[in-house]
Amino acid sequence: MNVIKRAKAPTPKFFRILRAIGLALLAISGSVIAAPVVLPVAVVSIAGYIAVAGGVISAISQVTVDEAALSKAEQEIIPKSRSDGD
Repeated sequence: MNVIKRAKAPTPKFFRILRAIGLALLAISGSVIAAPVVLPVAVVSIAGYIAVAGGVISAISQVTVDEAALSKAEQEIIPKSRSDGD
């Protein structure tokens, strides 16, 4: 299974929640980095690390596949395609 198929495959509920948390971390840290006010260097540096962590969490969570849902979806598709060809 390649990366594109994994990204389109069903994701387990835990990893959907984790992906949302990662995207929220990414958005918050991005707004802190792009803030028009002068912030301490430590705050901007930590926001950069949080942005990287949020991106990694979201990416890993997106490519995690729910094997049970995937095999169930494949079983539903295969009989339909076989009956169409007969």
